[in-house]
Amino acid sequence: RYQRRVHGGMVTLGLKDDDDMLMHTWQASIVGPQGTTHDGRLYFLIIDVGDLYPKRPPQFRFVSKINLSCVDSHGRVDPSKLPILSQWSPEYTMEKVLHELRREMASHYNRRLPQPREGETFGR
Repeated sequence: RYQRRVHGGMVTLGLKDDDDMLMHTWQASIVGPQGTTHDGRLYFLIIDVGDLYPKRPPQFRFVSKINLSCVDSHGRVDPSKLPILSQWSPEYTMEKVLHELRREMASHYNRRLPQPREGETFGR
């Protein structure tokens, strides 16, 4: 059983359902970086890990609405717009991707983008 873990106090990761014996669906959260429009916000994500993980990257989807250059209008992280996913290596971890997403929030381009109201979510 894989329990929720906190990584550096800024991201969390754990199985969405403790009965998921294949460990395919994960839930995560990211605390928005200080000094940005994400400051003080808590973003929730779902991570789908296919059978080819870690050879292939997992799919990341924001549940919480966010305006971020690598996230599409349905909350899906576009692998072609996030280097850690487009240049995937089996040595990378889900935690590392979460930290890279947080770093992306603080990037020059994304740090001041207007954000949806806090608490809004993407539709399914």
